[in-house]
Amino acid sequence: MTGSGFRTRHLTIVGPGLIGGSLAMALRDRADTITIVDINPDTCAYALEKGIADYATDDLKAGVAEAETVILAAPVRSILDMLRNRIGSYLRSNTLVMDVGSTKHDICEAMALLPVGVGAIGGHPMTGKENSGIWAADAALFQARPFVLCPTRRTTPATHLRARSLVEALGAELIEMESVRHDRIVAGISHLPYMLSASLVATVAREAQHDDAFWRLAAGGFRDTSRLAASDIKMMGDILSTNARAVATLLAMFRVQLAMMETQLISGEYDKLVESLLPVREARLNWMETYEQKRNGNGHTPNTPR
Repeated sequence: MTGSGFRTRHLTIVGPGLIGGSLAMALRDRADTITIVDINPDTCAYALEKGIADYATDDLKAGVAEAETVILAAPVRSILDMLRNRIGSYLRSNTLVMDVGSTKHDICEAMALLPVGVGAIGGHPMTGKENSGIWAADAALFQARPFVLCPTRRTTPATHLRARSLVEALGAELIEMESVRHDRIVAGISHLPYMLSASLVATVAREAQHDDAFWRLAAGGFRDTSRLAASDIKMMGDILSTNARAVATLLAMFRVQLAMMETQLISGEYDKLVESLLPVREARLNWMETYEQKRNGNGHTPNTPR
């Protein structure tokens, strides 16, 4: 934890999975009372048993009625549904509303429809784990990891200050940007890699129907590049459907790069192919050097971004 001044009387987290549960744990000593809202009784029981929350309910209205701070940690489409159709009339004036969805523009636009007096800002912690659910929650999940804030038309100066102090209380690296820019960036570094990983597995699976040695010989390289294909389908469906334009644009750019290498390969222009791969290798090495320096500088091993 840092020396942040964030403090809230009543924190409600809607959808306490890995991220929401980790937020509750990380902010446990910053909130007098924590309520979680979830339709899964096992999640609610676990949160109460482990002291992650003081109260648990499956009723959204009851869960946010007394909240001073509300964090929406449900899947993206569920967050959009709450913002557009329900939650606005349940909130008290001056409530801070933040989400932690993986796409931001649609959510930030929906936040603009909340009643005047409710302070809302988009958020996206760039962190995660292989395992999901509140059972994998970790109070240290956000430490030294980027946490993006995207202001909305409901982000007042007071809302902005409170949101910044919340992020600082998590020990995260605060980054602010406009929602469209955020979605384009994550399309390239998160959503496009998922599409490529899924395409790789689909290609190998098709070939393996005729020769199962594809699976028997698969090892580290395939494991590393196919990992994202095992991501939660509903989560990824929500993400892709709310960031379709940016993902499609990056996919088109990727196809150009791939087609260029394919042409060089088929035409036997191996020197040109190698030459084109050199700056790619250099870019990757430079990024990894920066990444490792950042990790070693704070003594914390970053988790898997989502």
